[in-house]
Amino acid sequence: MPDVNQSSSSGFILQGFSDYPDIQIPLFCLFLLIYLLTLQGNVLILIVIYQTSLLHIPMYFFLCNLAFIDMFSSSVSQPKLLSMLLGRDNTISFGGCMTQLHSFMSLTCVEFISLTVMAYDRYVAICNPLRYLIVMNKRVCVVLVIACWMFSLAEPMLHTLFISHLPFCRSQAIDHFFCDPSILLTLSCANTFSVQLLTYVLCSLVALPAFALTVASYTYIISTILKIHSATGRKKAFSTCTSHLTVVSLFYGTIIITYMRPTSQYSSNLSKPFSFLYTALIPLINPFIYTLRNKDIKTHISNIIEFKRSRLQLAGSAL
Repeated sequence: MPDVNQSSSSGFILQGFSDYPDIQIPLFCLFLLIYLLTLQGNVLILIVIYQTSLLHIPMYFFLCNLAFIDMFSSSVSQPKLLSMLLGRDNTISFGGCMTQLHSFMSLTCVEFISLTVMAYDRYVAICNPLRYLIVMNKRVCVVLVIACWMFSLAEPMLHTLFISHLPFCRSQAIDHFFCDPSILLTLSCANTFSVQLLTYVLCSLVALPAFALTVASYTYIISTILKIHSATGRKKAFSTCTSHLTVVSLFYGTIIITYMRPTSQYSSNLSKPFSFLYTALIPLINPFIYTLRNKDIKTHISNIIEFKRSRLQLAGSAL
């Protein structure tokens, strides 16, 4: 019988995309490009909002918070994945695996809550515009963001603690590119029913209220927009929500498809592409969704690019 403490002492082996040995370097180049574009896109949003005083309003404050979440989310698994593809170093220590697990669950939790807060922000802006800056004042915005992060960092701790005390004696190989909680449960030789039940309870405490509040916010928003008599007014009101609604749909869709099923029905062939979608591609897509569908940000990005181009031309002519 395998030693139940073996995995705890020697860690795990992430299999990642080792099924495709002939394209490891092309995959490394592709994933590196995605990771760098993710960081660049989100940093660009932060810089534009920071440098533009007209964008110092609650909606863009919460967008900055989402940009930070996207950068952290992509950084939980992507650096290790790139290291695996380039150097074939597929090992991860037990402590590193548990840290990655907690970081992944915390960032998923904070994105659930942050998207809900952004939906509420849009609700106040459209349904109660005259009191918008009073209700969503600076103090309220800061408290909401701090509360999101504090709750999200604390909520998965019990879950992580329970998983860390499981005996992993079936295998050290994790058929994924990061320490996915579903796979870790399948590797344990103990009865994991209580941990699975705790998972569903804790996820329900976050996801269900977040989903319900988001749906309620958009129900009131759509109802209010439909009462606007001007077609231009309706279009303008919808345009402030479509970006957020697109991001919410992508995030909820991938999470539901990947995790809303019993562990016994887990499939790495299905999980890997969807996990890559919400850990790497969605953080990449989000900045483009907000910039392409947001006239204010597009205008200010164009102004910054034009300003830098003019400075380069002046510097060139001076030489």
